[in-house]
Amino acid sequence: MAVIAAVTLFASCSKSKEPDFNPGDTGSIDIEFDNVVGAQDLQLNTGTYTNSSGEQFTITTLNYFVSNIVLQNTDGSTYTVPRNDSYFLIKEENPSQLISLSNVPAGNYNGISFVLGVDSLKNTDPVENRTGALDPAGDAAGMYWVWNSGYIFLKMEGTSPVLPAADNAYFYHIGGFGGYSSPTINNIKTITLSTTGATAEVRKNKIEAPHMHILADALKVLNGPVPISIAANPMVMFSPFSVNIADNYKSMFTIDHIHND
Repeated sequence: MAVIAAVTLFASCSKSKEPDFNPGDTGSIDIEFDNVVGAQDLQLNTGTYTNSSGEQFTITTLNYFVSNIVLQNTDGSTYTVPRNDSYFLIKEENPSQLISLSNVPAGNYNGISFVLGVDSLKNTDPVENRTGALDPAGDAAGMYWVWNSGYIFLKMEGTSPVLPAADNAYFYHIGGFGGYSSPTINNIKTITLSTTGATAEVRKNKIEAPHMHILADALKVLNGPVPISIAANPMVMFSPFSVNIADNYKSMFTIDHIHND
């Protein structure tokens, strides 16, 4: 009898759990980009922060493009958001930095990859194909270099008392997609994040979409592999030095948590 009980228990434990969704089901997922500076919440204009060079600074603007999103499922599969639906402009000045994705195949997602920036194909698309977040005359106003025919991937501006100018202003406008006018400058960065904790449970007709909360640490723009001194580099745009800032901001993102209610 004991042998039979053991076999029964083994069979019960070995039986794989059936998924609680059907093939072909789709649902939604929300992805929030929560901008911080180190351990502090980012407060535009009023917050004061210190970089690894010991320089105090404020941030008055933080904008960046997120594109080419791919979700990673725990079963090893991935879901690529359709290209034309996968361009978003995150602005700290907006009330929300939430991206909502619909028609996502049902599953359990524990990872995400995305491009920080705008890929070369979309950079060179006819302007009529660059709408919504990519419209240079609309949502993307101020995030596009007309003189260089390309998007600013990340814009960070602020002030610092280490600068002698009357307004103490610094700015970092980082772009460059390796195009015809700049074959050696390519600041497009692919970010890949994952978690071993909770998963985003995408299901059909779910009242509340699962929520993936991503922290974006603006301090990493200055404190990455190449420490950036504001005093030495107060204004960086389209130049070879911009590659250092792009290498820094590649590490600014982490998944903080995922919840399903």
